[in-house]
Amino acid sequence: MRQLPDLTPDPADLDPVELADREVLAALQLERLRWSLQHSYDNVPHYRRAFDEVGASPEDCRALADLRHFPLTTKADLRENYPYGMFAVPHDQVRRLHASSGTTGRPTVVGYTADDVSMWADVVARSLRAAGVRPGWRVHIAYGYGLFTGGLGAHYGAERLGCTVIPVSGGMTERQVQLITDFEPDAILVTPSYMLALLDEFERQGLDPRDSSLKVGVFGAEPWTEDMRQEVEVRAGLHAVDIYGLSEVIGPGVASECVETKDGLHVWEDHFYPEVIDPETGDVLPDGEYGELVLTSLTKQAMPVVRYRTRDLTRLLPGTARSMRRIEKITGRSDDMIILRGVNLFPSQVEELLLRVEGLSPHYVLVLTRPRRLDELMVRVEARPEGADPDAGQRLCALVKHAIGVTVDCEVVPPGTLDRSQGKAQRVLDLR
Repeated sequence: MRQLPDLTPDPADLDPVELADREVLAALQLERLRWSLQHSYDNVPHYRRAFDEVGASPEDCRALADLRHFPLTTKADLRENYPYGMFAVPHDQVRRLHASSGTTGRPTVVGYTADDVSMWADVVARSLRAAGVRPGWRVHIAYGYGLFTGGLGAHYGAERLGCTVIPVSGGMTERQVQLITDFEPDAILVTPSYMLALLDEFERQGLDPRDSSLKVGVFGAEPWTEDMRQEVEVRAGLHAVDIYGLSEVIGPGVASECVETKDGLHVWEDHFYPEVIDPETGDVLPDGEYGELVLTSLTKQAMPVVRYRTRDLTRLLPGTARSMRRIEKITGRSDDMIILRGVNLFPSQVEELLLRVEGLSPHYVLVLTRPRRLDELMVRVEARPEGADPDAGQRLCALVKHAIGVTVDCEVVPPGTLDRSQGKAQRVLDLR
């Protein structure tokens, strides 16, 4: 593995709020939270009804802890108010629309004022700088453009930071490698699963990705593990850094890892207030306990969100490289959880185990079937190009049984067999 560059930032280059005293930050949060609650109540009929139903008034929020008395917002609420029912400003003030894919129902639509777009660019720029990206760098963006927030969110943030943007978007994997070779970008923004496809394509073309110009990869839009980070950093010779966001809140840029620590994602708490709740009861959990991440926007104008349930499972931790709190690296979602014969299982758990088996690649899919009365799970995983031992599948099954406590079948298939995602990877194939 080549020596990774030291990209620790000069504290003088950071936004002062990133290193602010917690008491100073809390005062700013409370001021902005009270504004956001009032803005939501005054301008969004859904929030007026929801607040009134639980007897919560914006004036009652006198401390940050009072937020727990306000109702939670779900994706179902957004879909029920499709397309513009959650907007808090007149349509002539909306400068941008984005939306989710809507693959499981109506898409969730998000609006942005000009100030929202500018704030979004600021937090993405802050995230990229934290990840090690520097002004003047060339940045290759392989997130999809369009209604998906990834491409344009990354684009505006990189430009705000002072970078040269190469807006490639997703797909055309062979051409992506050619452009990286020719344009010599310093950083790449892409989903971690598609980065694996790019590394495979480098090697298919007889190129060593460690010889590329890339110094930093900023990966988001799907959960990925520490083992995946190690895989990418060794094969690509770059810093692999996590970024977090979701379209319902704003898009990428809600939180980011810092390249100098890579120990969880600092939430930009001056714009997004985090809580962690018990997914079953909705009770707020103390910092350090695992649960579901809930986010409240503090500065959004067009579409504020109050206590939005992300379904992402994590815990809140103290700040390290920044004074703002961290969320632990997200490795699963409550709605991605597989319950197999009474055992809870997440795709990321299987990914972590298969990367420990020599000869198995990170390309896999979990196939759920019900041939009789009980559910069965097949882990279909590709061998690496150099091949895998005949008993690699058996070793993986044994690891899953030992670590997770459930019996699965494993099928090792030849390299290149499984579909390659150009966006978010589809890890579960449910044939029940």
